[in-house]
Amino acid sequence: MITTGSKEPIVKRYEKNPILTRKEVPYPVATVHNAGVVKHNGRYIMLFRSHLHNGRSIIGRADSNDGFSFTVYPEPFLVPSTDNIFAEYEAFGVEDLRICPVEGEYLLTYSAYSRHGVRIALARTRDFEKAERIALITQADLRNVVIFPEKFGGRYVRLDRPHSEISPWSIWISYSPDLVHWGDSRVIMKPVPYHWDEMKIGPGAPPFRTDKGWLHIYHGVFKTMAGAVYRLGAALHDLYDPAHIIGVCDEWILQPEEPWELTGYVPNVVFTCGVVPEDDGTVKIYWGGADTVVCAGTAVIDELVEICLSVPRPAL
Repeated sequence: MITTGSKEPIVKRYEKNPILTRKEVPYPVATVHNAGVVKHNGRYIMLFRSHLHNGRSIIGRADSNDGFSFTVYPEPFLVPSTDNIFAEYEAFGVEDLRICPVEGEYLLTYSAYSRHGVRIALARTRDFEKAERIALITQADLRNVVIFPEKFGGRYVRLDRPHSEISPWSIWISYSPDLVHWGDSRVIMKPVPYHWDEMKIGPGAPPFRTDKGWLHIYHGVFKTMAGAVYRLGAALHDLYDPAHIIGVCDEWILQPEEPWELTGYVPNVVFTCGVVPEDDGTVKIYWGGADTVVCAGTAVIDELVEICLSVPRPAL
């Protein structure tokens, strides 16, 4: 694990983790995890995934004044659609939502599951009171899409993770003029053999701007004799050409260590869908622990940037 010069972990866990469990949810759920988080009008908005008792997933909402103590809304925020084409492709559940702030609104990307597999749905909101579905923006099987907060050359840009046996679970980049039609896709980052993320990698939280590049907290998976281990890593993309990765930190920044990360619905997992950069130079990072609870921690942004540059590995 990456540490600072004082041997402290670069990601400091919140002392009262987990910050959200199923006990705080006022409707019946089996889990809470994998939450997108954003700061909106001075308050932290969390959109978290929950398994229902039939095994399928919905998205709930929780709010906080400090980013750590959250209160869950009495009703879910997003459930599988019962209307038009979304009903067919969301029939098995909606999962792992990311909140991507773009041009004064929030784009919501989430995994839509059905008998046809998993693909990405896109919705938008301005106030988190309701979500307007826009389109299904990928084919099956593809998940983990995050959209950059700015346009590049007049186009929206996203990171995604298609499944391919030829190029297993790598991070790709795609472009769109209108959020519906996407193309010019190419692979920009791959797992490294016999490495902590050798089995697969995927976009985690939406990238955020720093002075030296777009910082992206991603997830990587390593297969062991006891099963897969999910960890978090950091990559830095060029400010003007996000397809160009300036540096990828060679070591993970967070791994399962606490009891609620080591055991649960899916053991040995830390998985992020949301980060919130703060004005004081820190970033709050949120992750699902063992697909069962939501946890949080903080890191110094400059330190995350520095490890991408000073402890690098090849992107491809």
